[in-house]
Amino acid sequence: MDSLRKPFLILAVVLSVLIVVIEIGAQLIPANAGVLDKAQFAKDPEILDAFTKVDMDVQQGDRPPGMGITYMALVDAEVLFTVGLIGAALLVPPRVQARTQGCVTCVFSVLVILGTIGMIFLALGLLILMISLFLAVPFGTIAYLAVYGFFNRGGASGVLALLMLLKLGMGASLILAQQRFLQNKGLVLLILTSLLCNVIIGFLHGLVPIILVSITDAIGAICVAILAIIWAIFLLIGSVGSILKIIRPDPSGKGDLRIQPE
Repeated sequence: MDSLRKPFLILAVVLSVLIVVIEIGAQLIPANAGVLDKAQFAKDPEILDAFTKVDMDVQQGDRPPGMGITYMALVDAEVLFTVGLIGAALLVPPRVQARTQGCVTCVFSVLVILGTIGMIFLALGLLILMISLFLAVPFGTIAYLAVYGFFNRGGASGVLALLMLLKLGMGASLILAQQRFLQNKGLVLLILTSLLCNVIIGFLHGLVPIILVSITDAIGAICVAILAIIWAIFLLIGSVGSILKIIRPDPSGKGDLRIQPE
């Protein structure tokens, strides 16, 4: 830690926090504004009923506004957690960190896995709903267009561009803090995965006409969530190894419980 440039490491932690906050705050951006007015259906009771049913589902919270960007917070929370553990070495004594790091990582990984599974089912349910409505010509399609037919693609692109810039800045800050972080393959791959999530969501947003972006956005959210689970499993496996090192007595008899860096 003697050659560690602390200001750059602190900057990396701050940028990681900012990334997660922006992704969670993207939930407030109106991604689905609708292209049809309910008043247009007043003269046709059957279409009005179809629209009203979907509109009630939306009001009950079945339609998160722009899931893809928000779901990226799952992966970036893992990046924040990893970078936070590195930053904790500045405040926490090595022996204390060695004793607690494995347990904290284990709890965090389990929570991420359980939460992400639930979010996958949420996105999958919404995806099935949207596809079912879109294919249910004509009334279902009209209801789909009314509720999901418009996506704020320009706003989402702006958020994705900002997130990409912040992630590159966070990665550069880590390198400037300590070049040996490049030797930590897990950290490097995790950051690359975070950048890949940006690319996936941006690609799926621009792949189809705007009336179908809500569907591809949900697909992107599911892909990102799967990547988050994969990384959470890796963290969980690593934490089990760390816990076993603490439980198992030191063969050398020196009682050194410090976890050696990768």
